[in-house]
Amino acid sequence: MSRRTPNQAIQVAFMCVQNAGRSQISTAFAERERERRGLEDDVEILTGGTHPADHVHDVVVEVMDDAGFDLSNRTPQSITTDELESCDYVATMGCSTLELDTSADVDVRDWALADPDGRNIERVHEIRDEIEERVTNLFDEIENRVG
Repeated sequence: MSRRTPNQAIQVAFMCVQNAGRSQISTAFAERERERRGLEDDVEILTGGTHPADHVHDVVVEVMDDAGFDLSNRTPQSITTDELESCDYVATMGCSTLELDTSADVDVRDWALADPDGRNIERVHEIRDEIEERVTNLFDEIENRVG
């Protein structure tokens, strides 16, 4: 991660296969953390999937609405290996077959989270809460690095 210059934003990506559940939840919490900590100029957030779905899972929209986030207008998108290799941090959700150039200086975190699609609402709330904790911890690290 030494390639970042002092004025260059830290790039963080949240990715999975469909970009319709866990990575969307992660992105929403990351956007909130970035704003709460005043890191808008210091952190760039990317999200995407290797095979994006047509829409964010309905159950994900529902549990995030419960937490004060509106994901109803978000659309899963693709993310390229080049984009991921340009990041400082990449969080995978446990479903990807991520293949990055081993010479790329990227801190990859495989969060190995359960897929919320098809789960009951209580289980999806648990997955959401685990993601929130992981995102908060990641931003603690980032904030210390920026500090």
